Amino acid sequence: MNRKLAFTLAAACLVLGFSGGARATTTIKIGTLAPQDSPWGKEFKKWANVVSTDTNGEVQLDFQWNGQAGDEVLMVQKMRSGQLDGAAITAVGLAQTGVTDVLLFNMPGLFANWGKLDVARNALKDEFNKAFEAKGFTVGGWGDVGAAKTMTVGFEVHHPADLKGKPCFFVAGDAVGPAIFSGIGGITPKQLLVNEILPGLTSGTVSVVIAPPLAAEQLQWASRITHISSQTTAFSVGALIFSTARLQGIPQNLRDTLLARGNEMNARLTASIRNLDAQAYARMKASKSSYDLNDGEKREWSDLFAHVRQSLRGTTFTPALFDKVVQLAQ
Repeated sequence: MNRKLAFTLAAACLVLGFSGGARATTTIKIGTLAPQDSPWGKEFKKWANVVSTDTNGEVQLDFQWNGQAGDEVLMVQKMRSGQLDGAAITAVGLAQTGVTDVLLFNMPGLFANWGKLDVARNALKDEFNKAFEAKGFTVGGWGDVGAAKTMTVGFEVHHPADLKGKPCFFVAGDAVGPAIFSGIGGITPKQLLVNEILPGLTSGTVSVVIAPPLAAEQLQWASRITHISSQTTAFSVGALIFSTARLQGIPQNLRDTLLARGNEMNARLTASIRNLDAQAYARMKASKSSYDLNDGEKREWSDLFAHVRQSLRGTTFTPALFDKVVQLAQ
């Protein structure tokens, strides 16, 4: 082989990426409803950077922001088909894996405060992780979304009956919202995708939102809201999940780095989101018409929520696990 031919072959190998020291890059595609500049998005980007650094670029995280991968129902479907490798989703999305009991953590009126929710989630975390594994998903870390408040356009909500005839909605995959509206009666809620809520608030086809203030701000719903209740209806949680099959296809050392750094990120978010959500509520309380419920009104809602919970026991919720969560909540 003459020098010219040897040089040509060597150059071709470099151009085509056939260098003996080169390693293939593993790209992990992750869906999320969060905007990339939100508190969640900022932490996700930090996670991506540190994983890339720690693996010398062998693992790259590719986030599909703002629901670009679809709503949470579609995200889980895409994970099953291999179009997505992971997703950072709320309990509604987590329930699409087949583990519908996870919606217990989001049940309105069940937990008196974050501390009570922590007790229940920590006690059952391993059990839920195994349930997700059985469905083909691996939990990369649990997280919080915020303390949900009732927000409206143009009116206050003191009694459940105040929602009758109002433009309400529920997101695809939610088994709890429709049960609550049915329990009230006189409501015909629409099923909406998350990216359809802001246009609905703008056009007037939606006038009721039950969500954490931080999420309402980040998704721009807060700009359309006029009234907000001080009463927390539920504590919204979520988790980062991966396709177990996809994780198993990644070398052990890279997988360990990905998950370890993900756990660190989730710990940072857990330490910050609740406080950021409280700050968001304070901003909305100052800029909107805020109001409190009296004891009688609180009992009306408590009775409704208890009735709805019991109606879902044995259908949406496994009786034994339902009873366990309710006991821990008390």
